[in-house]
Amino acid sequence: MPPLLHPALLLLLGATLTFRALRRALCRLPLPAHVRADPLRTWRWHNLLVSFAHSIVSGIWALLCVWQTPEMLVEIETAWSLSGYLLVCFSAGYFIHDTVDIVVSRQARASWEYLVHHVMAMGAFFSGIFWSSFVGGGVLTLLVEVSNIFLTIRMMMKINNAQDLLLYRINKYVNLVMYFLFRLAPQAYLTHFFMQYAYQRTLGTFLLGILLMLDIMILIYFSRLLRSDFCPEREPSPRQKDKFLTE
Repeated sequence: MPPLLHPALLLLLGATLTFRALRRALCRLPLPAHVRADPLRTWRWHNLLVSFAHSIVSGIWALLCVWQTPEMLVEIETAWSLSGYLLVCFSAGYFIHDTVDIVVSRQARASWEYLVHHVMAMGAFFSGIFWSSFVGGGVLTLLVEVSNIFLTIRMMMKINNAQDLLLYRINKYVNLVMYFLFRLAPQAYLTHFFMQYAYQRTLGTFLLGILLMLDIMILIYFSRLLRSDFCPEREPSPRQKDKFLTE
């Protein structure tokens, strides 16, 4: 069925509006004093709250999908489940919402890396949503959201200048372990699987290209993480402090 007539459009719209409504609700929560004093930090805080909620729901949901349909670990192209399909639609809705939020809030220049990531993620997810292929692959990529739970906690604590707390020091080690288990390992596994499409002209080849670009981004983020949390000698420049993707 052509995408313009596809019933999944209603699912995408519903998911996008759900995250929009969630953001409006979260904006009513009290802010830490250090965050409240800076409009940019306030926007970052609200944006990360929505990201945190998405990570919790999607991360647990992805684990349940793999547990319920373990063939997704092997039959990445053909494995399908209703729960996995709805998860991919749900997360695509989040990426649509977050892209719009970044652009409307005039944070596109500071957050261009996120925009590139979101465009690539949506391109990959749409293959599962509109053509019902690689839904298993979409679910496996969303295992990264388990890692994002701890990564988002880290970012929110940095925005609130809470790096000296014991919780931050504990979280940075937990975050490192989760980064390996749920970001680097699944990404390496998926890249290895999709290499079989390297010399073809198929949807798998398109997804391989996206994966390789994401591989580069993930390694860059990992180097930033290590440099910031474990080799923090260098002071960030004012320009880096204004970036949404804080190191």
